[in-house]
Amino acid sequence: MMKEETPGETRFAEAWRLHRTHLIGLAFGMLGDIGAAEDAVQVAFSRLADSGFDRIEDERGWLTVVTSRICLDQIRSARARHERVHDVAVIEMADGGPLGSAPVDPADRVTLDDEVRLALLVVLQRLSPAERVAFVLHDIFRLPFDAVGDTLGRPADSCRQLAARARGKIEQAHPHGRAAVSTAEHREVAEKFMEACASGDLATLIRTLDPDVTGVIDLGPSDSRTGQVFRGSSGVSANLLRYMAGATLVVSPMVGPTIVLAFKDRRLWAVMMLTVENGLVTELDGLADPEKIGFLGSQLSAATP
Repeated sequence: MMKEETPGETRFAEAWRLHRTHLIGLAFGMLGDIGAAEDAVQVAFSRLADSGFDRIEDERGWLTVVTSRICLDQIRSARARHERVHDVAVIEMADGGPLGSAPVDPADRVTLDDEVRLALLVVLQRLSPAERVAFVLHDIFRLPFDAVGDTLGRPADSCRQLAARARGKIEQAHPHGRAAVSTAEHREVAEKFMEACASGDLATLIRTLDPDVTGVIDLGPSDSRTGQVFRGSSGVSANLLRYMAGATLVVSPMVGPTIVLAFKDRRLWAVMMLTVENGLVTELDGLADPEKIGFLGSQLSAATP
């Protein structure tokens, strides 16, 4: 006879289902490492289970603060152990330096642009721990400064100044003088998209897609499926669930378009660029070429605190 779940166990399972994807994205934005992000979220949920839920009314808000503090402690610990000098070549690439000296084939332009956007994760390492947390929580995840203050233990005005300093440093380092962040609307659509993929919920995934959505995937020159176009929400969603089974998905924190990173076994496995219009995904361009993904994955590793 199966043991019946207690109210606390039921509530914990529902919180895990509703909030885990969001929290991993938040932790990844701060840490730049999917394994560290998953571990931080695991610890946060362990603390939630130990809390007994007695005094927690807003589980998402509570988990956001706890996860953010765990990430902040990790960043500070890494800084205390050593001041890491990051791969200069990766940063120079974003500035049009040596790695960009060879002629650029127009056909590779989108790929190179995506590499530059991922290189912006390296720029996050130039921020102090408090600046990075304030920027990720406010500018990316749109939390009010009062909530940022709960994490950092500082007044809201101080957190506002931290975010402004972070914004200035990031824009100064960006090759065009300005770093774009996905809009709140696009991030909300992307989170619904990722949650549906993670849970295998076909009906919900279809609702995030425009009925006439198109999807194309680059699996490398040796794969006959490269360049094949899928059309319609039913066909695209079915293929997504087949390809994304077992993957951990996060939104890249600093990009112009909305880019979803897919990890398997804590390694970058695919990159998907979503075109969002009127609250729905209208185009999906996927990159899963092992050679290109390996290079992008190395950039993410360079951004680890």
